[in-house]
Amino acid sequence: MNETVSYTPEEVAKILKISRFTVYEMIKRGDLPAYHIGRKVRVESPDLENYIKISKGTGMVSSPNEFTSPVQTSPLDGIILCGQDIILDILTRHLERQMPHVPFLRNHSGSLDGLLALYRGTANAVTTHLWDSDTDSYNIPYIRRILPGHRTVIINLAYRQEGFYVANGNPKAIQGWEDLTRPEVKFVNREPGSGARVLLDEKLRLLGIDHQSIQGYQDEEMSHLAVASSVARGMADVGIGIEKAALQVQGIDFVPLQKERYDLVIRKEDTAKPPFQALLSILKSASFHNEIAGMGGYDLSATGKIIAET
Repeated sequence: MNETVSYTPEEVAKILKISRFTVYEMIKRGDLPAYHIGRKVRVESPDLENYIKISKGTGMVSSPNEFTSPVQTSPLDGIILCGQDIILDILTRHLERQMPHVPFLRNHSGSLDGLLALYRGTANAVTTHLWDSDTDSYNIPYIRRILPGHRTVIINLAYRQEGFYVANGNPKAIQGWEDLTRPEVKFVNREPGSGARVLLDEKLRLLGIDHQSIQGYQDEEMSHLAVASSVARGMADVGIGIEKAALQVQGIDFVPLQKERYDLVIRKEDTAKPPFQALLSILKSASFHNEIAGMGGYDLSATGKIIAET
């Protein structure tokens, strides 16, 4: 038997310079042939080469019947989990341990993009920490607007502190939102759609601050750790993010500004399915709570509790 090179979705993602989530979507749609070995997905080299040729307009489109080992399970038979916090890495590991034959995929998107993915059906469990200035509350107003008419269940993951990352000793004495407008202060922002960016923009609106007066407002990073690292390396004087990242990066201090509620949102219709029952059970388990508590930076007083249903 001639050996054919096969790739994991992660390796395909690196070759094509796209995300792993996109690769799984291509497989789910049937654009890229793949097969299972146990719960592992593999893509053979000739199929990947043919996909690239088709994309260039030079390949042959084959009938689905020509592929003798199609993927038997769509990723949506399991859970596609949107969010960036390390809590979700731990949650995914617990899920994989409890249900080893079910696919659990991560998509590292921000809060608004996650809710849109839930609405469009490209994800089925998303995290959000979006502050609404009109009601001084988190998440529910956005869920109602972005998923109109859809019944959802909102479960708390943790409470976190949002604040400023500053250099050790806070040499520029940055304490509040107005300090971002000082000409000697350089800011580093988060990307649009992230909870931190929404919080910043809402606060600026309430205070009547034009974002154009903030030096560095257009400079964006894609994670709390990346923002904290920019401050630690002297690329910026201040950035916005959660306290946990400040505990992970040397050379910075944290200025707390607001306690936020970090929630998980799923569709009501999914709650009875075994993977989601496992998820809810894990969120309430002592082993999960102990692992998160050991990292510091989180308030777990409501973790696993249903906050609301819409």
